[in-house]
Amino acid sequence: MDSAEYERKIAARFATFDQDGNGYIDREDFSVAAKAVLAEFGTTARSDKGQAVFAGAEAFWQGMAGIADVDGDQRVTREEFITGAAKRLRDNPQRFAEIARPFLRAVIAVADEDGRGATPTAAARVLRVLGIAPETAGQVATALDGDGDGRLLEDEVLSAFAGYCGVEAPDA
Repeated sequence: MDSAEYERKIAARFATFDQDGNGYIDREDFSVAAKAVLAEFGTTARSDKGQAVFAGAEAFWQGMAGIADVDGDQRVTREEFITGAAKRLRDNPQRFAEIARPFLRAVIAVADEDGRGATPTAAARVLRVLGIAPETAGQVATALDGDGDGRLLEDEVLSAFAGYCGVEAPDA
């Protein structure tokens, strides 16, 4: 991957996290994401599932801030994301997935509308409300079902998320 392609991928990852588009990632972006997921599935914030989504979003924010917020201002700039989060993701993408695990687990529970596991269709709904283009969301959600059983397992989602976030380093 050349440096232009790498920059494009990093910009896309940053934009996904910067839910309000203000040029940095902060706690509010994770709260916005949590609210959007809950609204999409008609889940109240005060329910057990709603509380789990908000707690997971907070844990995810704390983890990201811990690896990327170099100046400690409780905001992750694009530059901090590139030099902090993206570098660490390349070095250990599974670590970032672990930071995201509580949020992803809670979102999967909300998207699991029949108690048998979230479907690719439900996953596409989640991705769309998080700002992924509808055609891309559908393709990605279908690809998440690695074993083709029509249900998404937490480990399938975590692995895909680690791969999505773990952008490869540009060619030297």
